[in-house]
Amino acid sequence: MPALKCLFLSLSISAVAAALPASLRAEDAAQTARDEIAAAFGAVPTFINQVPDAALPGLWTELKMLEMSDETALDTKTKALISLAVASQIPCDYCIWMDTNTARQAGATDQEIGEAVAMAGMTRNWSTIFHGLQVDFDTFKKELGGS
Repeated sequence: MPALKCLFLSLSISAVAAALPASLRAEDAAQTARDEIAAAFGAVPTFINQVPDAALPGLWTELKMLEMSDETALDTKTKALISLAVASQIPCDYCIWMDTNTARQAGATDQEIGEAVAMAGMTRNWSTIFHGLQVDFDTFKKELGGS
């Protein structure tokens, strides 16, 4: 019987949600995200208001649960250094600036920041060589101890 009650409750909630205009639901969820962002950062950065209401709640949830959470497999410094390395390759000036600051706040040294960026560059360089020379992937794996 409890499973039937859960199903009925779920269907009831779905019916109520479906009856609300989608724009109202998106606006409410976006406002909740803006409130949380203001609480986390002390204010809502201007660019947040340029993000569509329908996208903001999901983007904010991803950011706070993955990048800003201390309850993930990677610590903040490691995540910031990975993000900086990727941002350097994209390139994204916004991310480079923010990830460098975040890495430093998390205790990264100039050497660690430089090494993360150098690793990104080296990886990109070797990728260019492997792909440009059309190195056979199966041979590559076999010769370097893979299966």
